[in-house]
Amino acid sequence: MAEDLGYARDSTREQTIDAQVSELRAAGCTRIFVDHGVSSRIADREDWGRLLDYARPGDTIKVRRLDRLAGTERMMIETLRDLDARGLNIVSLTEPLIDTTTPMGKALFGIVAVFAQLRVDTIRENTVLGLEHARRQGRIGGRPTVMTPERIAAAKLMRDDHQSYEVIGRVLGVGATTVRRALAL
Repeated sequence: MAEDLGYARDSTREQTIDAQVSELRAAGCTRIFVDHGVSSRIADREDWGRLLDYARPGDTIKVRRLDRLAGTERMMIETLRDLDARGLNIVSLTEPLIDTTTPMGKALFGIVAVFAQLRVDTIRENTVLGLEHARRQGRIGGRPTVMTPERIAAAKLMRDDHQSYEVIGRVLGVGATTVRRALAL
């Protein structure tokens, strides 16, 4: 028999989860999984994992709002696709159009997912085009290097003196990877 499961999450220990749990109980959830003080940008949340292990195809996962599930559009798309692949429904208590237990909710979810994916792809495409344009003008993307010619010369001398990358990095106030990368050029 299909079950209504609840999921509640808040980001900081100072927040209270009680309102979400109360709303999920009132919505008929027989079991509620809670991640307290956990960022939505973390994919491997303890109780979210327990919920996924517990849930069976046909079950419905209820949340107060979809932002309880994921902190980025990409994570949201991946999460919702994963739930769909597992045969799980999703219902948002405050976003009434998000209810994949109904044909209209499934259709609207599909449309929202398509537009969210389009936005992610457009951002990626614009980033690539911007970087290509900058390279044609002789610029390189990213932060400027902290390894000045003077630092590189000092690092070479220390390396010739058999100092480790870690020691050189500490002396120069940079990371060992930065030193390694600068000396490889």
